[in-house]
Amino acid sequence: MSKRQYHHGELRNALLDAAEALVREHGVVGWSLREASARVGVSPSAAYHHFASRDALVNALSARVLARLGERMSSAAAQAAGPGVDAQQGMVAAGCAYVRWALEAPAVARLAFGFGTQHAEVVIAPHPHDVIEAELDRLVTTGALNATARPGADFTIWAAMHGLATLLADGLMTLDGPEAADQQTQRLLRAVLTGLTQETAPPQHRPTAHSAHTERRTRRQDNSTTDEPSVTAPTRPQ
Repeated sequence: MSKRQYHHGELRNALLDAAEALVREHGVVGWSLREASARVGVSPSAAYHHFASRDALVNALSARVLARLGERMSSAAAQAAGPGVDAQQGMVAAGCAYVRWALEAPAVARLAFGFGTQHAEVVIAPHPHDVIEAELDRLVTTGALNATARPGADFTIWAAMHGLATLLADGLMTLDGPEAADQQTQRLLRAVLTGLTQETAPPQHRPTAHSAHTERRTRRQDNSTTDEPSVTAPTRPQ
């Protein structure tokens, strides 16, 4: 087999593209680094210059996928904003983008949240969780959400949208197409947001939730002098 030549940095992206295609075709665990190398026309040894193992490739792919999802959610929320639009619409639009993304490529969604970045000290920008937090902060700023209801509300919203996406992706719940999924997402998130607006004082024993992303963010805040690699969503449409 003839080997292709890549400029600096191009091979890494080509391997990530190949890995994502393999995930879509075979699932998260049904392929190898050697297969990804063959797909882009290079030897496994060339791939090892960028990724020490298959796990490293999965880790990097998971980070890239999450950054793209964050960008998609952020763009949806921004497009939904405007004069005369109700304050909840940005969050609802971001949630619809999240659920649609999970349904378009369930295997890629499982990789993003089930593998890879749990232990990777990378900055994923924008991270989907950060988009949720930004929309909630905006609701507080505009007076559409009481500040006492804000702590932990990001995990409440995430649980709702991710739960719906998982039920649909796993076939435990069925709807008649993407538009129906949008309608169900809107109903769910508006119900949750309405419930949050009824909270006027925090309960005495509200649990404090954490995720891999929020824990990484806390470590960065505690050690801001540490230099870390960054993963940012591409500017071109995906």
